[in-house]
Amino acid sequence: MFAMRLIDDTGRLLRAAPVEFRAAEIELPYFGLNVLNHELLEALRASGAALGERVQRIEEPAVEVTLGEDRATVRTESGRTVSCRLVVGADGRQSVVRTAMQVPMRSWTYPQVALVLNFRHQRDHEGVSTEFHTVTGPFTQVPLPGRRSSLVWVETPENAAVLKDLPADRLSAEVERRMHSILGAVEVEEPVQSFPLSGASVQRLSGQRCALVGEAAHVFPPIGAQGLNLGLRDVEALLASVEAHRDDPGGVAMLAAYEARRKTDVATRTAAVDMLNRSLLTSLLPIQAIRAVGLGALATVPTLRHVLMREGVEPGSALGAVLGRARKLLPGRRASG
Repeated sequence: MFAMRLIDDTGRLLRAAPVEFRAAEIELPYFGLNVLNHELLEALRASGAALGERVQRIEEPAVEVTLGEDRATVRTESGRTVSCRLVVGADGRQSVVRTAMQVPMRSWTYPQVALVLNFRHQRDHEGVSTEFHTVTGPFTQVPLPGRRSSLVWVETPENAAVLKDLPADRLSAEVERRMHSILGAVEVEEPVQSFPLSGASVQRLSGQRCALVGEAAHVFPPIGAQGLNLGLRDVEALLASVEAHRDDPGGVAMLAAYEARRKTDVATRTAAVDMLNRSLLTSLLPIQAIRAVGLGALATVPTLRHVLMREGVEPGSALGAVLGRARKLLPGRRASG
């Protein structure tokens, strides 16, 4: 994906100017790669198989986790047990590891349903993702290889149910209409899936001999392409923390390091996605005005746009750059003597 466009399609009195983010503006070849789920899973399976005996795969559900001071124990459905110094909860929203941690999880719902599908189109997308902001939520086209794209279409539950039951030709025509024909004629591919929108976050990402990653720790609506990316950054930070504390993976120092690496990123992304989604749903004119002014500033102020783009692809980089510039502007200290 080389670029992303944001278009206010709410039809309201106070509308934001279109904004376009281009990776080349911050000297990147692209913002990211869009990979189909089944292709990603196949790549992960192949990577695991290439590790041979270094990775042991147990084809059974984990039903219970016991956390001790020195080790954690996982019991499978057949009664088999596995003991280790660190257990990672990468087991999704109904995480068995999180249950064993007894960590509070705050969850919420939105009055929205996301339709998710892939479609073919007449014109080349040129590696550009277009996100239309509507009064029911984002309508986001994401480029795939060739003249294909994926779509996340956020609607009211009632509208989503009607749309999902439409014949393929009528749904294709509706997708083209909602996209203002920017990609020409559209052909929707099966299946069309739907997901009620919700969110969740835990108070802490680690416990005794355990750590949480992905949707075991945070749940995002499919807005802004944050869910998978955040989970991958969780894993990256966890591996870095383990590497720095190889003497005791799963120990207090290692888990504290992981918590410190991830806490800010998870909290800020959760707040940003929630605020963006709710700002589309509100009928309050002051909120609409703030949103319009904010997006307008991104469209007209390159420095602000560049900071946001860098923060999007590398969390914390914008703050680091600001601090670096501030240090250069500070007067040098005089030597005493």
